[in-house]
Amino acid sequence: MELTDRQKQIIEIVKKQQPISGEKIAFILGFARATLRPDFSLLTMSGILLAKPKVGYLINEEHTNSVLVEQIAKQKVEKVMAISVNLTKETSIQDAIIQLFLEDCGSLYVTDNREILGIVSRKDLLKSALGDSDLNAIPVGMVMTKMPNLYTVFSDTFVVDATKLLVTHRVDSLPVLSRSVYEETGKKEVIGKFSKSTASRLLLDIFNKDL
Repeated sequence: MELTDRQKQIIEIVKKQQPISGEKIAFILGFARATLRPDFSLLTMSGILLAKPKVGYLINEEHTNSVLVEQIAKQKVEKVMAISVNLTKETSIQDAIIQLFLEDCGSLYVTDNREILGIVSRKDLLKSALGDSDLNAIPVGMVMTKMPNLYTVFSDTFVVDATKLLVTHRVDSLPVLSRSVYEETGKKEVIGKFSKSTASRLLLDIFNKDL
């Protein structure tokens, strides 16, 4: 259902000042109470607002929750994914550590012409740094988690399914692969990443949006 700007304003006012009377909402918006009657009717009949006699209007929390669930359920990874940080397998561990902190990310993807070869995590780099080896002489290809022992998702994967993978396998991020490229060539081309941070930002964005 598409709401008008005025109806969205009414919802925001109720969110902040509930319970609130129709007269007070009309006063805040600068309209007569009768002018807003169709808006109040639509918002209550659709279940967005609750109207309680001698109390006023309140947000219907059950409706809010169902809207949030619906919005999350229909989101696909390609709409919310972040930019991935890619390295070649010849990149030194020293350079990978620098890149990790410069980009402030939890993992780096090792690719060859954008095709996924492996993942290097903070934990992988930390283990390498604790040894006595020359980090400039060791390529990330020696310490990365390699295909096929990786969890990936396609661009058209639903966010809910991608999040389940993150939680089930306790990984920080998932390489996002192009569905069209894979179907045409079989190549697992990385076009982004889906991480716990991505999922958290999506939830926050949805909660902050108008109903």
